[in-house]
Amino acid sequence: MQIPVDYVEGAFQLSIPTEPPRRADAVRNRRLALDAAMQLLAEPGVSLTVETIAKKAGLGAATVVRAFGGKDALLDAAVSGLLQPVVQRAHDLLGETTPTEALRIFLRELIAFQTSHHAINDQLGGLDLPATTALRVDLVSVVEKMVDGARRDGTVRTDITTGIITTLIGQTALAVARSQPPSQALVDAYLTVVLDGLHPTPASLTSTVQDRPTAP
Repeated sequence: MQIPVDYVEGAFQLSIPTEPPRRADAVRNRRLALDAAMQLLAEPGVSLTVETIAKKAGLGAATVVRAFGGKDALLDAAVSGLLQPVVQRAHDLLGETTPTEALRIFLRELIAFQTSHHAINDQLGGLDLPATTALRVDLVSVVEKMVDGARRDGTVRTDITTGIITTLIGQTALAVARSQPPSQALVDAYLTVVLDGLHPTPASLTSTVQDRPTAP
């Protein structure tokens, strides 16, 4: 049974001030706008303007702005809502299987997610998205833990730093997703090539590639 967060039994119930409940129509409008933004994030080539989101939601642009305070806050709520399960899945995999297998499974699922949500990477530049940024930092951290664990297990080379490997696989996953691979078999082939390339080789045991600026 779920208990409301402002519920307190007995004499303590009146001792805690509570915020007035939102009007039902305001809650409904917020939900409609959020659902519309999340749907549009899955549609390639769509311009994520307040007007587009409002039209998708069946609301006026002013109503959408009132519901969230602006486009940035709305998209932050939408994108973070989409990313939260992805980040949680990464954490769960790390606790359920070996780091190497967790990395393989997660990259496969990440490509599927990115294939369906191009706009998350293509249209959000320059926006103030604190919740989304925090989730992305968390995601990078958990992927780095997968890489570090795989290195300790001897399945990922140690001559390339964790930071470079994490960037490499992240950018590769995004590139594969943008190519719209026609089959899962092709996605799996991409992953095999990438992960096999990260497997230790005799030469990789005697040299180290440090983080350095990317050549222009």
